[in-house]
Amino acid sequence: MFVNNDANQRLCESLVSTSYVRQADEASKRQTKLFSQLVSNRKLPTDGWNEQVIESFLLELSQLDSNNFLDNCGVGEREGRVYSKLVQRRNFGMHHGIGRSGDVSAEQPKAIGSSIIAKLANILVADAMKISGLQSIDSTTTLLLPLCTGMSLCSVFNALRAHQREEQNAKEVERQNTIVWTRLDQKTCIKSILASGYDVCVLDPILEKDELVTNLQALEKELSAEENENTKKIACVVSSTSCFAPRASDDVEAIAKLCQKYNVAHVINNAYGVQSRKLCGRIEAAMRKGRVDCVVQSLDKNFLVPVGGAIVCASKGNGYLVDKVRKLYPGRASISSTLDVLITLLEMGKTGYERLLDERETNYEKLKMALERTASKYGERVLETPNNPISLGVTLTSSRNDLVTKFGSMLFTRRVSGARTVPMQETKKIGNVELRGFGASFSTYPTAYFTAAAAIGMREKEIESFELQLEKTFKDFVKLK
Repeated sequence: MFVNNDANQRLCESLVSTSYVRQADEASKRQTKLFSQLVSNRKLPTDGWNEQVIESFLLELSQLDSNNFLDNCGVGEREGRVYSKLVQRRNFGMHHGIGRSGDVSAEQPKAIGSSIIAKLANILVADAMKISGLQSIDSTTTLLLPLCTGMSLCSVFNALRAHQREEQNAKEVERQNTIVWTRLDQKTCIKSILASGYDVCVLDPILEKDELVTNLQALEKELSAEENENTKKIACVVSSTSCFAPRASDDVEAIAKLCQKYNVAHVINNAYGVQSRKLCGRIEAAMRKGRVDCVVQSLDKNFLVPVGGAIVCASKGNGYLVDKVRKLYPGRASISSTLDVLITLLEMGKTGYERLLDERETNYEKLKMALERTASKYGERVLETPNNPISLGVTLTSSRNDLVTKFGSMLFTRRVSGARTVPMQETKKIGNVELRGFGASFSTYPTAYFTAAAAIGMREKEIESFELQLEKTFKDFVKLK
């Protein structure tokens, strides 16, 4: 900053009162101290920064990018030229992106400010995930990607294929071509596997009361069958933690042990699981007790930023796959999602983030009680899913799938977004994979239902409003039945 310089301070004192300049200098130094502490401590600030401080920090760093140099003379095809002033302001003048063609986390010579921001964002995200319970990771095994969760999974699978090809060529063994996927009815998961050139082996869950849990016996059979010629072709097991009730989190600890036992890679789809201390605790245990090669999670779902980014991470000392993703990413990356999450985490601070995690857990209980109150009035019930700490399901007693779908439409017209209705035994084909009972993650789930989630950032008044609208919807639904 201009005043934070003895020579400049004296110049200012030649124009206005010394006492005023020194007072302003002290204020400026306090702000500079925040910046220094952030870079020195490499952790979330305890208390969040205000918007003015964050903006000042970003604008100061943006001056280190070549497109913002005074009298810069750009003669290349990519010089950070931006036509719209609105776009320029939206990006704080950081137009070069991050990374290089050889490594998405490499320093960008034309964009030192942007490179610093990318490093800091990576550090703060890793710190936030530690607060959530993932103690085994660090910033060296954490990678932010400007991709959604599905495309990030695809990048992981491509990196895994490249890694395994290198190993297999050295050992002259048969190449793996199949990924075992613990069924979770979300098209993205299957698409990411198919787009990577792998075949999908669908592992259906088993029904325990209301809850759908991992079929560990079937998984071990896939991994262990000595006479099964496909055994040596299994590249990876993909498990999931965050999912729609009644699907429970996979038993990632047991899966990790099996993958370690049979020397098979294990990737965890933790899409919106960072917000749950319980789910992060399970992943942490899996990392300690067995094999976890990589964990993938969304930025928007966990950190309250716009869609467009994801986090790929692994435990310390086991970052080979993260490193492979980093080096295989083609070209530079957009800084947009990196900027968004850095700004957000600086504004939250450690205190703000911990408060959001606490509020989410409280809201889960409040949402559950609200659903129980309303459902019981109309002969329905909340599904018992103790191993799903985010999503809740409520039965919809109807023999007609069109009415079940109608229930969801009725909620949406009442400005309730995010609730999902699941009719019975619908079939969906994704690529060459056909799934019966799509939506339920199970071919023959015994009832139709709808889901609602207590996600991070939910406000108590949203629960109250939802309960009112749900009551009105059930009244109309009963008339249709």
